[in-house]
Amino acid sequence: MSRKLAGWFTLVGAVSAISYAGRFTSGKPPKDALYQYSTAASELVLFAVILALVLWIARGLPKREAFAFRLPNSWSRAFGLGISVFVVIAIANAALNPLLHGGREQGLTPSGWEPRHAAAFGLNLFAFAIVGPIVEELTFRGLGFYLLESYGQTAAIVVIGIMFGLWHGLVEALPVLIIFGTGLAFLRSRTRSIYPGMILHATFNAAALLIAVAA
Repeated sequence: MSRKLAGWFTLVGAVSAISYAGRFTSGKPPKDALYQYSTAASELVLFAVILALVLWIARGLPKREAFAFRLPNSWSRAFGLGISVFVVIAIANAALNPLLHGGREQGLTPSGWEPRHAAAFGLNLFAFAIVGPIVEELTFRGLGFYLLESYGQTAAIVVIGIMFGLWHGLVEALPVLIIFGTGLAFLRSRTRSIYPGMILHATFNAAALLIAVAA
């Protein structure tokens, strides 16, 4: 198990290092990145590679346990917890974004809706709001949480939150991302299922992108 945990930290650390290196050397992506097919294509390839590596690290483990492929005992309780986590994340974002400008730092969202780019935006929405959350939940609240859980639920929640924040390679947005990752890990620990976090993560990403282009 220790070798698999080391492999997981190596993967997350490598992606984090590459993300920060790209941020500091290349700067922000263009503001119309979500209107370009190349953005979606690169993200989909990246997520496919990450998923393959996660599955390779998890080889030999019981997949249902390692990735929490089980339904919550109570969907109503999971829904209530999900709403609570969503509210906490939204409050943290509203409080910190005016000070840190984390949303502006990522630089992905265009300044307005452009109907001629609807198809490219739709593909990017699929990449960032469906594929991305699924792969990241399997990576962090799935395998990562499973490997860290033996050190205690609290330790797993905190470490997952920090590593999830670093994974994105952002500075100003780091506090909000850590809160986001911690909240999703808390949801995973309380529901013992990967699915509520996937739904919440996808909903949050989709809402952020749709609100950005509608503003």
